Amino acid sequence: MDLSAGHVWVMISAALVLLMTPGVAFFYGGMTRAKAALNMMMMSFVSIGLVGVVWVLWGFSMTGGDGVGGLFGNPFTSFGLESLLGTEDLIGAGFGATFAIITVALISGAIADRAKFSAWVVFVPVWVTLVYCPLAFMVWGGGLLGEEGAIGSVVGEAIDFAGGTVVHINAGVAALVLALIIGKRKGFGKDPSQRPHNIPFVMLGATLLWFGWFGFNGGAAGTAEEAGLIWINTMAAPAAAMVGWLLTERIRDGRPTSLGAASGIVAGLVAITPACANVSPLGAVGLGLLAGILSALAVGLKYKLGYDDSLDVVGVHLVAGIAGTLALGFIALPVEGEGGGLFYGGGFAQLGAQLVAALVAIVFSAVLTLVIGLAIHKTIGFRVSEEQEVNGVDLSEHAETAYEFGGLGMGGSFRPVAESAALTTKESINS
Repeated sequence: MDLSAGHVWVMISAALVLLMTPGVAFFYGGMTRAKAALNMMMMSFVSIGLVGVVWVLWGFSMTGGDGVGGLFGNPFTSFGLESLLGTEDLIGAGFGATFAIITVALISGAIADRAKFSAWVVFVPVWVTLVYCPLAFMVWGGGLLGEEGAIGSVVGEAIDFAGGTVVHINAGVAALVLALIIGKRKGFGKDPSQRPHNIPFVMLGATLLWFGWFGFNGGAAGTAEEAGLIWINTMAAPAAAMVGWLLTERIRDGRPTSLGAASGIVAGLVAITPACANVSPLGAVGLGLLAGILSALAVGLKYKLGYDDSLDVVGVHLVAGIAGTLALGFIALPVEGEGGGLFYGGGFAQLGAQLVAALVAIVFSAVLTLVIGLAIHKTIGFRVSEEQEVNGVDLSEHAETAYEFGGLGMGGSFRPVAESAALTTKESINS
């Protein structure tokens, strides 16, 4: 079979989506303290390695094909992707892998500065297997929430073009659960050193995310008309969300911030993800504006409610993900004159389907993540010691630091200061 333009576009889109995970690494890495930046970035990078292997072995199989009770696909149907050899389906399998990778990477921001890297390495493949893959099957693979599924056939099929439920609500709920299990950072809400250490990194990460998101949303476009609508909406919603976030900061705090601009972009991207192919550009602007305002207000709730979501995964991904998913019940465009959201005369049917899908995603992710998180926390432990947290998880977990300060031997190849000084003295004597 010849390589068509459609094949090439999906492959390029997959590459764009894969780039988003290093984008998350920069976005999150800049938001942490300097002494935890590498650990934060490594949590994203190792997610690529672990999920990439899981996806080839059994992950892809679990998201489609023959279902088990409408919950997940048979993990052995395409084990190792052997059955896909010689077919164009390998292109779609690669595209799907990048979604699984970034979803679990998003969770890491909620437990910044205090998580054991070894615990994260265990969590990633288990969570992808037991939470992400089944939910992807339920929504996209013909499972419970599909048109013929046990739930979808009753309440109607929810619209989730690129991952409002599967990616963002799923990751946001999991992030909240892990933050509650692991507990607050020492000095949470009081220690000024917990502010982002590198805002340019944050803005670079947001840039990479926005760039990659055109592949994230547009990779599955079926026609030129649909692709055009997705592209415009993926530009318009985050642009409006950034404006909404900055206006909220200006009114509430007196100053718009660079961090707010970057966070607003991400909130808008999250909100438009499920709706990118099903709302008008005007609807995308309104949705983005709403998401920017809601997320800007939501990120402060962690201090009032007492949960330490370090890098605002809940405030951005969960809140904006829910907003985008439910908004379709109001502003979804009719298809060939039928259906659509409430504002287009479609009644409450689509809103009901969207609400049920969001609730299923929330409950499913919360319960399974709680079981996985507690199992890890009660066995090998999910949190570093207080001393290691104070000294920095880069040193305790990786024996290296992100920055070289004053030639103290604490750069990429870590050597303790005392050991370095002793070695220098010995070398001087020998010479």
